[in-house]
Amino acid sequence: MSKELTYLALTALLTAALWIPYIVCQVATNGFLSGENYVDPTARPVPLWGQRANRAHINAVETFAPFAALVLVAHIAGKESAVTAFCAAAFFWLRLGHAVVYCFAIPYVRTLLFTLGFVAVCGIAWAVLI
Repeated sequence: MSKELTYLALTALLTAALWIPYIVCQVATNGFLSGENYVDPTARPVPLWGQRANRAHINAVETFAPFAALVLVAHIAGKESAVTAFCAAAFFWLRLGHAVVYCFAIPYVRTLLFTLGFVAVCGIAWAVLI
């Protein structure tokens, strides 16, 4: 399997697992769901770190689609290269760092990591489109 597809799989796994901190926060704060929670879907309040964990998960889901699409296009089109491999690896590590930094509310670094992740996606797009 190519490095790009390996990092796509790792990014999918990371994205799929980022709900866990939010649910841990929900259960620690509010206890397990009751029957009422299934009838009324209103979110129960959680501390700020739990809210940030939820936003980190939502953000990861939002950024996954363009990354996944471009990695798959690069693979199918035979455009995988050192650039696409580097950008795919960078995207995974930047997204992991972004989630950690977001949960711990480290200012400015979150925006930097998000922006660098976007640059990595643009690098894959550039390699595919030229």
